[in-house]
Amino acid sequence: MIRKRDIAVSVVLSIITCGIYGIIWFIMLTDDVAYASEDNTMSGGMSFLLILITCGIYRFYWSYQMGKKMYNARVDRDMRATDNSVLYLILSILQLDIVNYCLIQSELNELDEA
Repeated sequence: MIRKRDIAVSVVLSIITCGIYGIIWFIMLTDDVAYASEDNTMSGGMSFLLILITCGIYRFYWSYQMGKKMYNARVDRDMRATDNSVLYLILSILQLDIVNYCLIQSELNELDEA
């Protein structure tokens, strides 16, 4: 099941909790995208662990893959789809991962409504 979340509340909670909610949001986003794309090769917990083990390098791969998985999920539902994987990668390189979370959550919210 895809969980619809308020993006503004998630960002505020991430800031108020000094990033702790951001970690939880990351894990939930990963699991929701895996469910939406019917591709369970990435789990939220494992992705977070890999980011820790690789000192953050894995997040570049994660960002790119989230774009691909969201594209596939939208295509499978016959929705207008844009491959944002390169955009997510560039935002991650620029240390703007929270923007990625917002964009991915926005797409998930659209999938939930469809």
